[in-house]
Amino acid sequence: MESLVTLRDFLRYAVSRFNEAGLAFGHGTDNAYDEAVYLNLHTLHLPLARLEPFLDARLTTQERRKVLDVIARRITERMPAAYLTREAWLGDFRFYVDQRVIVPRSHIAELIQEGLAPWIADPGAVTDALDLCTGSGCLAILLVHAFPQARVDAVDLSAGALEVARRNVADYGLEQRIELLQSDLFAALEGRRYDVIVSNPPYVTGAAMAQLPQEYRHEPDMALAAGDDGMDIVRRILAAAARHLKPGGILVVEVGDNRPFAEAAFPGLEFTWLETAGGADKVFLLRREQLP
Repeated sequence: MESLVTLRDFLRYAVSRFNEAGLAFGHGTDNAYDEAVYLNLHTLHLPLARLEPFLDARLTTQERRKVLDVIARRITERMPAAYLTREAWLGDFRFYVDQRVIVPRSHIAELIQEGLAPWIADPGAVTDALDLCTGSGCLAILLVHAFPQARVDAVDLSAGALEVARRNVADYGLEQRIELLQSDLFAALEGRRYDVIVSNPPYVTGAAMAQLPQEYRHEPDMALAAGDDGMDIVRRILAAAARHLKPGGILVVEVGDNRPFAEAAFPGLEFTWLETAGGADKVFLLRREQLP
């Protein structure tokens, strides 16, 4: 590998090898080039937003070994980049991740960062919020930043996921504003009511689970699989959400590509489908008064 000298050389090499190996993306990047840029810059401890000044920098022998090792692991283990680097990003927010949680990539994140406007008229009026199926705690942390007066409950069934979430909450110094609770959905929340409930629950259908690329197999099955139509957890959320929303409160749920299944499962509900960068069919909103 003596012919690989500069960062530019290693980027070209990584893109070639990733394409040759037929890697699957979707855990922070969606193509071989962006994945190669991220892994190279992270491994070399360079600013993730500053590629150009370093393209023709020559790597030391030790740096070459480290970069080649992470490229090889990405290919041979089919490990998502976020698990290799132990970090994931939602906008400007960085989160610690490992294989106890899925890699953060929720369409709800951008909606929260916009204050759930126009559905929330006054962000300062939100005092209680819930992140159901919190995983790494990323949406709970975004809720705190979007709604300055809110206390947030962050719930997950997985003890391992809550350990990851606890680390992220501590990293942001939010222990006084976010309460982490181990619970099967609403089971441990008796008597609690919220202005806003958000959830990125498991919603992968049985057929899709059978066809997942190897990269996604590194994520916890319990955070992905949700029955034949992907609606097993969503059904339970909608059955109980009204009891945990204040009058006028809103429920925001991500269902990925399962809009047809959601509408078929709940023909009597008038979903509002929210526009995100991924389209207008990934996330729905319901007000308390619309729920059973």
